[in-house]
Amino acid sequence: MPHYNVLFLCTGNSARSILAEAIVNHTGGKTFTGYSAGSFPAGEVNPFALQLLEQMKLPTQGLHSKNWEVFSGPDAPQLDFVFTVCDQAASEPCPIWPGQPMTAHWGLPDPAAVEGSDEQKQRAFRDTFIALRSRIGLLTNLPIASLDRLKLKNELDAIGKSQPEAE
Repeated sequence: MPHYNVLFLCTGNSARSILAEAIVNHTGGKTFTGYSAGSFPAGEVNPFALQLLEQMKLPTQGLHSKNWEVFSGPDAPQLDFVFTVCDQAASEPCPIWPGQPMTAHWGLPDPAAVEGSDEQKQRAFRDTFIALRSRIGLLTNLPIASLDRLKLKNELDAIGKSQPEAE
């Protein structure tokens, strides 16, 4: 059975990319391993992200904000997919990823940037979680081994444009 390593990138690596890492590690079974990193890591995971993951009964152990350079060195895991989940990281010059992983932009609004009540912030994080869970579900259900690189790239790009169904 094939195994795929997936890296989610964002600028701060404190919210969207962290949520995505936790989701893929929970839902990807033995086929997918998720990682996350940031171009300018915040240094800590957003408390609303941790709270939501705990509410959703997803493990939070080991989640931490880190620089994307960690994944470009010789000791880094071989990456199969790299997804940017924020527009700012998508426009930054990324490191050269060994092994030529497939890349796509899955941009979402930053829930950590929402101002207002705790309830409004929690809702923003929940909306982001739902969108990421939907996209990751589409990824993990793709017949990856049977797709050529061009078709796979088209599928990954389409997933990044998909909108989750209302719950």
